[in-house]
Order: sequence, then structure tokens, then C-alpha cells
Amino acid sequence: MKVALLDDYQNVAMRMADWASLGDRATVTAFPDHLDDIDALAQRLEPFDAVVLMRERTKVPRELIARLPRLRLLITAAMWNASVDIDAATAHGVQVCGTDDLPTPAAEMALGLMLALARSIPQEERAIREGRWQTTLGVGLHGKTLGVIGLGNLGRQMAGYGTVLGMKVLAWSQRLTPEAAREAGAERVELDALLRESDVVSIHLKLADRTRGLIGERELALMKPGAYLVNTARGPIVDERALVAALANHRIGGAALDVFDVEPMQAQHPFLALDNVVLAPHVGYVTEENYRLIYRGALEDIVAFLDGRPVRALNTLA
Repeated sequence: MKVALLDDYQNVAMRMADWASLGDRATVTAFPDHLDDIDALAQRLEPFDAVVLMRERTKVPRELIARLPRLRLLITAAMWNASVDIDAATAHGVQVCGTDDLPTPAAEMALGLMLALARSIPQEERAIREGRWQTTLGVGLHGKTLGVIGLGNLGRQMAGYGTVLGMKVLAWSQRLTPEAAREAGAERVELDALLRESDVVSIHLKLADRTRGLIGERELALMKPGAYLVNTARGPIVDERALVAALANHRIGGAALDVFDVEPMQAQHPFLALDNVVLAPHVGYVTEENYRLIYRGALEDIVAFLDGRPVRALNTLA
């Protein structure tokens, strides 16, 4: 079996798992560069029987799957991937499997971005390198209100961080009950109320039809003039054009973003010209501990598939 590891941005995939243990059963090739073009992807992946995806960096639509007749196994980091057409994979006889991953890194990233935004850490770091000293006035979080949109595993962790910081925590999601919110140390309110009352709004939802564009021009206009928006979930949950306008016109205090509509970010993106936004290149899940768990899981998936007993299957083949 020939195995491709895609989007190995940090050039670390080959040392995150014991690929040599596959022996002569499989050869593994890691690709550090990212390809978006379907033709280029099809040409690169045509010789491979198995492809390992790092999250949603590379889209695998029906058109691509149809052009890979040798593909038998598709593995994605974590147990869901909105960028993979699983129905198409099933129709073409491709087994799709997932891996375990850690729930903590993304919430830790959201906390870090919130602190960086409130205390202008990136701006002060740049200033000190340029020979300037104390150029901004930070905002304390103790006593402020944190609004958590999406109170799943990550949202509950973020709510806990807010409580530790002495913040009042509000929460909303479509199916959230007042009891579940209280168990997480939060108060369940409607989305509009959360946006109006929060000093920091942190998004922790999955991208789906009902969440795409959830935060648009109307919702951003509800936020306090000095409020901050933190998004470590998925870029399209927030209307990017509306957010750029709100930041450029200082209708909100700022934003900290780890996710974007198009990734990697385009070189001339409007966010890059704004001084009230903190940017990170979708690294919320990128920790050594998580990578080791993911790639070792991918190795287990490959071995199990070769042994005829797929594990962590995300589809069922006839």
C-alpha cells in the first residue's frame, strides 16, 4: 500500500508515529505543501492507495474521489470532517476512518487569543522590537462578561477559563438548556442578549448549514462598541466581509481569529491591514501531543485496514 500524508506544514509527520513498523506492508510519503487545484491534487494522489488528511486543510469532494481509482482508504484527523464527501467515498468503495484527538488545545488557544487581544500582546511585542515602550492601554477581564456560543466540550472548557478569570459567563446554542448551562458555570440566554451583554464573545460551534453566517452584520451591530470577538471554530460561521467592516469602522473593539473562509489566508486579505485584529494560522489543534495522537491513530487505522478489520470507521461499505 502507498500512503500519502497531506499538508504536513511543519515537516513533522514522519516522526509523529512509528511508520517503519509497517515494514513492507506500506510505504509512506509526507507532503509539506498545500494544493487546492483539483487537477494538481488528482495528479499527485493518483499513485496512492491511502490518503491521510490533517483536519480540513485539503478538501476531498466527489470530483477528486472519482479521479483516484486506486484510492481504498481515506483517513481524517478526528472523527468528523466537513471537507470530505463521505457519500462519494462510499459510492466509490473507499473506506473512511477517523482518529482520536485532544479536546483541550483549541480551548487553550481561544483563551490565549482572548488574553492577547485584551492586553494587546502582539502589538506590544512588535513595539518593543522597534524600540518603543508601553504603547497601548490593556483591558482587564476580571468582572467582565464572557459570552460562549456553543457549549460543547470546547465551549465548556472556555466557560471554565472565564470563571477562573472572574468573568460572568453567558452561553447560547440552539439546543442548550438552562440546566446544562448552569452545570458549566454559565447562564443560558438567547443569542441576541449574549451579543448585547458580553465584553468578549467566543465561538465554539461546528460549521453546518444552520451555523454558516450565524454572525453577520446585524449580529455584530448588537455587540458593545468595545467588545471583542474570538473565533477558533470555523471561519464561515462569521460573515467575513461584515467582520472586516465592523473592525475597520471600529464598531467593535477587536477580534482574534484562528480560522478563515479560505485557508491558507490570501496574501492581500483585508484583515492584514487592520490594527485591531489578532491573527493565527488555524493552529488551535496544532500541538505535539495532539499530532502524536492523531498520527498514531492514522497508523492504527492503516494496520487495521490491511488486516481486514477497519477501526474508527466513518462509513460502511457494502
